Amino acid sequence: MRLLTLVVIFASFYMAFCEKARFDNYRVYSMIVENEEQLRILQELENHRDGIEFLESPNSIGDFTELIVPPHKLADINDLFEKYEIKSLAKSNNLQKLIDEEQPQFSSRATFSWEKYYDLDDIYKWLDEMLEEYPNELTNYNYGTSYENRPLRAIKFSRKSGNPLIFIESTIHAREWVTAATATYILNELVTSDDPEIKELADNYDWVIIPVFNVDGYSYTHSKNRLWRKSRSSNGLYPFCVGTDLNRNFDFHHAEAGASRNPCYETYAGTKPFSEKETQALAEFVSNFDNIKMYISFHSYGQMLLFPYGHTKSHAKNFHDMNAIGLKAKEGIKKRYGTNYIVGSIAEAIYLASGSSIDWAYAQRNVSLTYSFEFRDARNGNYGFILPANFIIPNAVEVLDGLKAMTKQAKSLKYF
Repeated sequence: MRLLTLVVIFASFYMAFCEKARFDNYRVYSMIVENEEQLRILQELENHRDGIEFLESPNSIGDFTELIVPPHKLADINDLFEKYEIKSLAKSNNLQKLIDEEQPQFSSRATFSWEKYYDLDDIYKWLDEMLEEYPNELTNYNYGTSYENRPLRAIKFSRKSGNPLIFIESTIHAREWVTAATATYILNELVTSDDPEIKELADNYDWVIIPVFNVDGYSYTHSKNRLWRKSRSSNGLYPFCVGTDLNRNFDFHHAEAGASRNPCYETYAGTKPFSEKETQALAEFVSNFDNIKMYISFHSYGQMLLFPYGHTKSHAKNFHDMNAIGLKAKEGIKKRYGTNYIVGSIAEAIYLASGSSIDWAYAQRNVSLTYSFEFRDARNGNYGFILPANFIIPNAVEVLDGLKAMTKQAKSLKYF
């Protein structure tokens, strides 16, 4: 009996860490937690799982949450929804089909483009090529190493000294592939575009861009599990609950609200603020710049533009200015394709979430304007995190339109 148990444990370990995860006929459900009983039962479900995985952890009433249900648990989950009157939306009946169709079958270009998603090695190779081609404008920073010893890289773009600095941190959550694609697209446009509005951004602002912050998790989404969110650090006593939510690990109201102390949760905040090598390195790197006027974090999905605070619904001191700048960005984003964004503070527009990078940059690094973009898809859309590659360029173009509008409004309000 003991031998059989060991065989089962080994088989589980092999499936978890060696084979690439597949989601054939898995269904994705989304819902809003409406009351205490629903919150309790969903948290109990996340604790025991039984093959069900949460994409968004339920932390409080009003939270948006998502879960992935394998075929053999569909009847059970529907019984649970009915019993506790949980209103759910089935967003996908076959998650693997979405994953299989995310990348194009054929790409017309042999070189780096924005027709498909690239892994970390390809992105870093492209950065090296850009640095070689534009040595007078681009500067590379290897600002640390990850838990799995991958280099953490940032690129600074500058055409003249004394410019105000805009800092972009992208892909803190590993599965949000469109964020890395958008960050590289924007960097490329700043360097190469002849569009007068983009040249205005390129000539009059410095930019520091981290295309992939969560390098270990991002690599894992390409090699093992497309839906992985967290870092890949070990949690000691919980060998099967790997990783920390890096966007809950910053030193500002750490783990107070909208974050978990359970290593098995998607929103696990870590043992303490800056417990992770990645967040430590970013904090030290940011401290090297004394002229950051705007800090932006790229996320997906939900089509939102969020600003502090996340730990409370109380308003930040320049709430009205941040909101006004956000509303101008919303107008800019919408004008080209009609994409509609929600604008508001994190806690009011989406949910409570403490320990985020933008709250930390705002409160601890005194950056007066900090924002999180939540890119396409819409909350009620069909794709969620698995946004097909043909949406990369439309998403990136409209985000760049939003950045144009943000900088103009911020300048008019004397932030630049």
